[in-house]
Amino acid sequence: MVNEKLLNDLLNKMVDNKRIFSAVLCVENGDRSFSWTGAVGNMQKDSRFFIASVTKLYVTAVVMQLIEENRIELNDKISKYLPDYFCEGLHVLKGVDYSNEITIVHLICNASGLPDYFFHKQANGRTVSDELMDGNDEAWHLDKTIGLIKNLRPDFKPGAKGKAAYSDSNYQLLGRIIENVTGKNIGEVFHDYIFSKLNLSNTYAYSDIDDNSPVPFYYKSQQLWLPQYIASVTVEGGIVSTVDEVMIFLKEFFNGRFFPKERINDLKQWNLILPPPGLFYFGIGLEKLWTPRIVSPFKPIKEIVGFWGQTGSFAFYNAQTDLYFCGTTNQINGKGHRLAGNAMMKIIKSVL
Repeated sequence: MVNEKLLNDLLNKMVDNKRIFSAVLCVENGDRSFSWTGAVGNMQKDSRFFIASVTKLYVTAVVMQLIEENRIELNDKISKYLPDYFCEGLHVLKGVDYSNEITIVHLICNASGLPDYFFHKQANGRTVSDELMDGNDEAWHLDKTIGLIKNLRPDFKPGAKGKAAYSDSNYQLLGRIIENVTGKNIGEVFHDYIFSKLNLSNTYAYSDIDDNSPVPFYYKSQQLWLPQYIASVTVEGGIVSTVDEVMIFLKEFFNGRFFPKERINDLKQWNLILPPPGLFYFGIGLEKLWTPRIVSPFKPIKEIVGFWGQTGSFAFYNAQTDLYFCGTTNQINGKGHRLAGNAMMKIIKSVL
């Protein structure tokens, strides 16, 4: 199985106290005959951390359960579940209003064409991301997002063939749909549909801005603490967890706990996503790492699927080796993603 010295070496090389200040990594195989967890820097193995957009994999688990309950369908128009004032003029491209053509599947696979409130440049040349990375903490609720994106040009028509663009706006809308369908706020939905089912005692939707138990993350060398923002964007990235509890969820997700296991293949309808935030493939609520052949030319690495988080968090599965990976590098500037991605590929390559 996996060489533990390799795991220690890869983890220790992540932290240099210039770009990466802490990291935690958990690697397990399917039957747990191999299980390894390591932490370096200012994190412990049981540290709570913000899983950021890995939260969206939990959203996928919720959406698939709502489909199993016959409460929603992927091809339902979002206007069925949202008030008119949200949908009117939401997507106007070259004078044509496509707002009523947007469906749930367009939201969950980033194929709506709606601009991303987080990375889209505004009139002053700045983005919401720029403000937050400067430490300007503020809440960012759906009404605010709607107000912004209605004044921005969409990227493409909803469902345009081969088109996808990462947009947190999609997930904010999806979150409201989930809330309207269930009659609960998204934090309660996560608890009822996932956390309580798996008895996750250290996993929760961040809501108390005075809660300082999760470890802070970094942008370059600056430590960031953005409680108001994170508490307001639960559906797109507001879950707090520990590496062992992310691993529990990850394995249950791919093993059919939340929806029939065979439906995983239905989610693998890939479109390439370009920066920002990074280079990877996006399916229906599922991501796939870009694994260039040169990484392992003689024994090609097949699908590594799961989800990235903006804070350097990750949760992925490689069926080829039956290995699961999760953890975080707690760094937003992209260096952490590259290190974690390279580590996963080296670990997989070592056992092929």
